[in-house]
Amino acid sequence: MRDPYEVLGVAKNASAKDIKSAYRKLAKKYHPDQNPDDPKAKDRFAAATQAYEVIGDDKTRAAFDRGEIDGEGKQRFQGFEGFQNAGGGDPFAGFRQQRGGPGGAHFEFRSSRPGGDPFDGNSDIFSQIFGDALRGGGGGMGDRRRASAGADLNVTLDVTIEEIATAAKVTAQFPDGHKIAVKLPAYVEDGQTIRLKGQGAQGPGGPGDALVKIRLRHDPRYRVEGRDLHADQPVPLADAVLGAKVAVDTPTGRVAVNVPAWSSSDKILRLKGRGLPLKAGGHGDLYVHVRLMLPEGGDSELEALMRARKD
Repeated sequence: MRDPYEVLGVAKNASAKDIKSAYRKLAKKYHPDQNPDDPKAKDRFAAATQAYEVIGDDKTRAAFDRGEIDGEGKQRFQGFEGFQNAGGGDPFAGFRQQRGGPGGAHFEFRSSRPGGDPFDGNSDIFSQIFGDALRGGGGGMGDRRRASAGADLNVTLDVTIEEIATAAKVTAQFPDGHKIAVKLPAYVEDGQTIRLKGQGAQGPGGPGDALVKIRLRHDPRYRVEGRDLHADQPVPLADAVLGAKVAVDTPTGRVAVNVPAWSSSDKILRLKGRGLPLKAGGHGDLYVHVRLMLPEGGDSELEALMRARKD
């Protein structure tokens, strides 16, 4: 694993601002979306992200600088060499074998101070290496391994009016090809971001989150005004004059609508509750605009009638 400072191209004494700036430049340069034809870009992007997860956080950076974790953020275990008591003798001076008793030989920990806690004091090699983990309490190796979570992943998801109206389950695909099923909330707005906990990139302290930004896909059938919808409905001239039932598409399915007799063009029919979901519950409305439609290919009888009325 390469040194994260080298991966980001910064000095070891670089400021947090410089490290963040270097990562942003590399992430923008090698993001898979910007390099769809470069298979190596994904690896470089991942390496930069991994490096930033280690030295982009003050705690994990300090741990790396002290040699406690490696370039992947994994814990390093120091060996027993170099540890010895103050007198230069046996490094296990505080760890003595005792003989006798029904169990035969056994071991006990001795404190370097009379009457003291055997796990206190710098002379205790096991306390130096494992800390409070030997006690079974907190503050030990488990705490030292805590590190920052992985990076959050961002994606924009195009959804249809029908999917929003029905709070459907949709699929978000991230730049690396990873797919996540997303259940839309009962109320969702264009531009809203949905946070999926623990679905982001893996890091030393666990995964980050996935942030899915909702974008309403354009639909030529509807015009969106707040939570209401407007749609044009072609109606044959005869039906507009005599009145009829016509089939109208709505986000939640097709319904039959009564067109009153003598409906002029642009007459508006209100379909209550057929719009987008409201925050307080229920749905907005769908407004159907009648558009008169003349017969294709002409109609001789209608033409003669119009001529007679004109004369």
